[in-house]
Amino acid sequence: MSCKSFAFGVSLACLLAAAPAMAQQGAATGPLSARIGHYDPSRMRRATGVHEGAGAMEFGPLLGAQALSTNLIFLHRGIILPHSGIGEHFHNACEEMFVILDGADAQFTVNGRTATLKTPAGVPDRMGNAHGIYNPSDKPIEWMNINVGLNKNYDNFDLGDDRVGAPLDKIPQFVNFHMDPALMRPAPPTLNATGAVTWRRLLAPQVFMTPWAFFDQIDIPAGAKIAPTPDANMSEAYYVNKGAGSVTVNGETVQIKAGDAIPVDLGQVHSFTQSGSQPLELLVIGIAKDMAAKQAFMAIPPVFPGRGGRGGRGPAGRGAPPAPGR
Repeated sequence: MSCKSFAFGVSLACLLAAAPAMAQQGAATGPLSARIGHYDPSRMRRATGVHEGAGAMEFGPLLGAQALSTNLIFLHRGIILPHSGIGEHFHNACEEMFVILDGADAQFTVNGRTATLKTPAGVPDRMGNAHGIYNPSDKPIEWMNINVGLNKNYDNFDLGDDRVGAPLDKIPQFVNFHMDPALMRPAPPTLNATGAVTWRRLLAPQVFMTPWAFFDQIDIPAGAKIAPTPDANMSEAYYVNKGAGSVTVNGETVQIKAGDAIPVDLGQVHSFTQSGSQPLELLVIGIAKDMAAKQAFMAIPPVFPGRGGRGGRGPAGRGAPPAPGR
């Protein structure tokens, strides 16, 4: 099939094949500057009938399956056009999450139940479940998609349901989060923060059934920085949602800005420094080396104990595991 096919898997394959020419997806190897993905809306590819959904969207890959040694399959960015969406579909060996970063409120679906979430928001689709999304408004919405698997193989099964006009639940019947500045907390010790850095664990490891371990938000104010404790059992992909600054990974420093995606592999020493007038806002995807490493991570006591639910209002982060011999 061509890239104009209605099948999302085909569209994805075409996008990945075109990524070097699009200069969007970070390279698998080479200097840090080449491994960072960049979101350029003018160079995204339009796809229609994504997973047999309504209308069209424009998107492309920022990070692919080779960005990390762990089981990240891809990180996509783009827009869902007005009265458009992604049809409901299953993932049986991977997990996916749609995040709406800006624009009108979207209608999220999981396992045939649909609810409208206030932007910015996200909904994970756990392995073995079905999900979709629809933009009922007259304006585009800013969309991000993350996929992590049991291995690096993507799978889907489309249901042929665009969810247009689906009944709406008043209260969402699925795991979700809303990005609310009022819920941010002081950075945990593992971030080794300088300055008034704030942080929130949007989704904890128990949400996911693959080695996906967490999804965090970090806000770095003017003049501040973080130098997270390296972990040989945890990789991370950072997405710059707002602001600008610099990142250093294993001694290489690169300037970064909103729309950049930075891969940090197992055990790599890294830090982020804010620059300019706007805080540097990072969204962080944590992926464990394997399921044993994730189980060990889950066993670490929470940094901020409390009540859970509704996108992590209660229990938040977990500290780094103790050093060997301690």
